[in-house]
Amino acid sequence: MTTEMPAPPAAKRVPSERTHHDDTVIDEYAWLATKDDPETLAYLRAENAYTDAATAHLAGLRETLFTETRRRTRETDLTVPVRKGGHWYYTRTEEGQQYGIHCRRPIAEGESEPPSTDDGAPLAGEEILLDGNALAEGHDFFALGAFDVSPDGRWLAYSTDFAGDERFTLRIKDLSTGDVLADEIPGTFYGTAWSADGSVLFYLTVDEAWRPHRVWRHTLGTPTGDDVIVYEEPDERFWVSVELTRSEKFILIDIGSKITSEVRVIPAGNPTGEPAVVAQRRQGVEYSVEHHGHRFLILHNDGAEDFALAYTSADAPGAWTPIIEHSPGTRLESVDAFANHLVVSLRSGGLTGLRVLAVGSTDAYDVPFPEPIYAVGLDSNPEYHTDTVRISYTSLVTPESVYDVDLVTGALTLRRRRPVLPGPDGREFDPADYEQHREWAVADDGTRVPISLVCRAGTPRDGSAPCVLYGYGSYEASMDPWFSVPRLSLLDRGVVFAVAHIRGGGELGRRWYDQGKMLAKKNTFTDFVACARHLATTGWTAADRLVARGGSAGGLLMGAVANLAPDAFTGIVAQVPFVDPLTSILDPSLPLTVTEWEEWGNPLDDPEVYAYMRSYAPYENVRAVRYPAILALTSLNDTRVLYHEPAKWIARLRAVAPDGSYLLKTELEAGHGGPSGRYNAWREEAFVAAWILDRLGRKE
Repeated sequence: MTTEMPAPPAAKRVPSERTHHDDTVIDEYAWLATKDDPETLAYLRAENAYTDAATAHLAGLRETLFTETRRRTRETDLTVPVRKGGHWYYTRTEEGQQYGIHCRRPIAEGESEPPSTDDGAPLAGEEILLDGNALAEGHDFFALGAFDVSPDGRWLAYSTDFAGDERFTLRIKDLSTGDVLADEIPGTFYGTAWSADGSVLFYLTVDEAWRPHRVWRHTLGTPTGDDVIVYEEPDERFWVSVELTRSEKFILIDIGSKITSEVRVIPAGNPTGEPAVVAQRRQGVEYSVEHHGHRFLILHNDGAEDFALAYTSADAPGAWTPIIEHSPGTRLESVDAFANHLVVSLRSGGLTGLRVLAVGSTDAYDVPFPEPIYAVGLDSNPEYHTDTVRISYTSLVTPESVYDVDLVTGALTLRRRRPVLPGPDGREFDPADYEQHREWAVADDGTRVPISLVCRAGTPRDGSAPCVLYGYGSYEASMDPWFSVPRLSLLDRGVVFAVAHIRGGGELGRRWYDQGKMLAKKNTFTDFVACARHLATTGWTAADRLVARGGSAGGLLMGAVANLAPDAFTGIVAQVPFVDPLTSILDPSLPLTVTEWEEWGNPLDDPEVYAYMRSYAPYENVRAVRYPAILALTSLNDTRVLYHEPAKWIARLRAVAPDGSYLLKTELEAGHGGPSGRYNAWREEAFVAAWILDRLGRKE
């Protein structure tokens, strides 16, 4: 017997006018932005009920996919311990528990190697610093913001969020007694920094637009009402962050817009001192600071599009002396200082890399890696006086791996490769069962766009294979290759997974980013369509077997390509999608808006920017065509992309192009990252993967 599908919810249409630059727009679904309106909540619940009904036939497949992820995952496990002071620090998980347990264990006399974690068992003699499961008890959502142990190892500053809105309550725990102090500070942001003696804690708060703009100083044991504002940033384009240098000699106050930086420093031994400017901000000049002995290392783009490395005096910052000159095409991304070495994280030719420089020598070497496609970066390295650094390495076929690098010899020691347990057929995971490839699509303007893809070995190239194409393309964020256990369930069902490294990201350097922002933003969208067409014309897949997927700014990408090339895809997954960007960027009271003007342009003041954004904004450009099936996922408490953007988008799609299949799923107790807890995250991924497989004709 077939159960008849209910009709999708019908959002009421209430005309609301928006006028800018002599352009009047009617927004019939603006009422959905009223979060506390019972009618809004009722509509979102009705959409959830409709989505539940429309996907009810996938319940068995969802459970199968969830079980496969769980079966392949070592649920009781722990990270490779990291040395800091007199302890090894690590996080472990227990079967059946949603959240990590943060621990440490004293370092035994003469112990130089990290304890083995091969069996995944807790370490003998451990001290539990914070149990996320205990903190989350009684809450539908839990996220940890700060987790910061003082230099002397006595105090732990930590912050919690139980709504998903990324507004944290900061607390301090005395690790010598286990007591949590009365020093409780609500409404804080990510980021804290301790003074050298652990008596003072610096933290951040946000303004009404959710912009971190104030650095505060709290002295332990004093009323929080006596806390002092150390720095306040009045320019709404700039965000503020705070950190303690690895050397533990300075507190850094980092102040940055999308294109301009300024750093101020406070000696960690004198926490009541006034912040001193390392270099005054200059429009368009970005720089970051790392302390190293008598000098500050400066990574900057002053006359260096892909950045250069220099230094200045730590006692009296002034002129910058070059260390690594600018080399076009080699993007220097960060520098980490250790007593005897510097490690520079970079990217070249679309791949990440690490360059090691010995102090007092001109010698330098790049750490080699064997695979043609991979991603590498520094892991946790809190110790300054060390000649060994911890790195993380992965590829599309290699699980997350942790290595120690001997900075003197360059030798790599594998400390741990994430275990992947046997799948549903009982077979051990073998990377040789899969292939990874690098393809190059050609965009409309002739630009070559890289694509990374992975598939089962022997996948046919005759257009018969289904495919998922993932993209982002904003903020210079690079979508470097990564390994995924849940993805194995797709690959083993014959699905090809591809990543489009489109302009707007940072994969090919700063110019790659600049060519996909502001008045060049449409390159991001046409690049993605070019990648989709390339996969079809080269036999990897076909348009009726291709699902596009992206989230946040990648959700904007999804909405834009749906309008631009609806024939190129059979389905689109848009997660927390930024699909109504013009409405949001026109409202400076919203979170992130003013800071975003240097990414998208300011449509309030510039008619050209307004017209350009209006021409690609997904919500503004829904038209009466046959769209691919669309699944949109959002969260009610998201502060980055507000829930009403996808809600309005789906409502307009139904009204303007009613022949399509459009689903909206709203998490009512979550934020930008979706539901919290690893099992909840696995179930969410199983929900999406089941919908994808259904669109691709894979029913089991």
